[in-house]
Amino acid sequence: MSEAAALSAPRAGSPWIIAVLVALATFMEVLDTTIANVALPYIAGGMGVSQDESSWVVTTYLVSNAIILTASSYLAKRLGRKTFFIMCLGLFTLSSVLCGFAWNLQVLLLFRILQGLGGGGMVPVAQSILADSFPPEKRGQAFALFGVAVVVAPVVGPTLGGYLSDNASWHWCFLINGPVGLAAMLLIGLILKEPESVTEERRKQAHGFDIIGFVLVATFLGALELMLDRGLEDDWFDSRFIVITAAVCVTAFIAMIPWEMNQKNPTVDVRMLASRQFGACFLVMLATGAILLGTTQMLPQMVQKDFGYTATWAGLVLSPGGLVTMGMMFVVGKLSGKVQPKYMIMTGAAVVAFAMYDLTRVYANVDFWFFAESRMLIGIGLPLIFLSITTASYNGIPPERTDQASALINAARNTGGSIGVSLAANILAHRGQFHQNRLIENTIPSNPAYQDTLHQVTNYFAAHGSSMVQAKQQALAWIGQTVQMQSSLLAYVDVYWALMLISLSAIPLALTLRKVKLGGGPAMAH
Repeated sequence: MSEAAALSAPRAGSPWIIAVLVALATFMEVLDTTIANVALPYIAGGMGVSQDESSWVVTTYLVSNAIILTASSYLAKRLGRKTFFIMCLGLFTLSSVLCGFAWNLQVLLLFRILQGLGGGGMVPVAQSILADSFPPEKRGQAFALFGVAVVVAPVVGPTLGGYLSDNASWHWCFLINGPVGLAAMLLIGLILKEPESVTEERRKQAHGFDIIGFVLVATFLGALELMLDRGLEDDWFDSRFIVITAAVCVTAFIAMIPWEMNQKNPTVDVRMLASRQFGACFLVMLATGAILLGTTQMLPQMVQKDFGYTATWAGLVLSPGGLVTMGMMFVVGKLSGKVQPKYMIMTGAAVVAFAMYDLTRVYANVDFWFFAESRMLIGIGLPLIFLSITTASYNGIPPERTDQASALINAARNTGGSIGVSLAANILAHRGQFHQNRLIENTIPSNPAYQDTLHQVTNYFAAHGSSMVQAKQQALAWIGQTVQMQSSLLAYVDVYWALMLISLSAIPLALTLRKVKLGGGPAMAH
């Protein structure tokens, strides 16, 4: 994280100003992983695309974000942390504004990719800046502030996005980054100091960039996400396009492993991933990203579609969980010096799994607090996992590889989130169709229960002033809507069962982790 040739000490009294600015920039970047979630119906309607296609706005950002993370360590050393951070913040701010002015889905996805590339480089560099700006005994407090920004932002995102979409326009979900980003760039440029001598030294010490490895990683992740996003629309492997994309994905992955193993400064350190300690942390972070982003996508979508919530109220469903998460970050910070990471990860995974199980009890008449309380349970569990993964993942990593470790853990979170969103969308579509077919099998004239229901509902509408012909038509429409809603709810239940199993998978992985020296953990993961 910190190097011998680190940033010079900032001017007296300014470390906390730097911490606030860096945390603000990071908050803004992480916010954009989820701010568009509740705005997807508005985006789909405004651009004339399906809900599934509009979800690519979320996944393309996550993938491009994960890809650039693998190159962030080299670029930060080559350009200097301050220069690279401001460049990333500038690209992120500009592309955010361009997203707000996008005129069709293809252009919006292009700008979201650029936005992800700009944002992806900011977080690991922000961690390094904090480590260099504070003495060791103060870093824990600085990283706690940073951690609040990182973990709370995905929860604030839907609330803010919903309010802007309902009361202004979905375009403001992106345009709002413009003035904030410009102000952060200006202040960071004025306050953060990095002498030219340090930058020159880093340029001399920087190893050659593994361009082939970077291309292979980008190809693998890009093809994987393209396959997951387009698979449902193109009928999976019945589509020639999906088959070709899958072949490219597998080929890039197979070629990447031997290439990266033989590089002195690989884009992805395969040996690090193959180690028991770091590899297990990487997989746990993949699962955690899938849970965090999967639920943040599915929960607002469900309450909007099946319970009639506005985008604002759909976002507010997540707000109590954000407050719990904020409080838990400081609690976990205290516990991290006393409890082994493996036990906190296991506890957090169990709590999140229980929250997913709780959501499988959803039915048509549940109220706001049913969803909010489930999200609060998630808010208790996720911080236990996030901070503990960071402490455990850096254990045994030599100082010269900590930047690589930070990038990989951050990439795992975003890649897992992207996979989780795509997986949840596919389960929802397939199981929704399955449940609808099963329910329709019972809505036939020969079924006595169907005839009884039709008779009762027809009489209800007739008693409220409709003619018998109109009442029967209204009854048939009501039964159809009920079948559709029930099949949708059952499909969401299947999604939550899948996410629960993903949460439980973290428990045996945590058991494989070795004990670490407690106290003074490293920077937290994005």
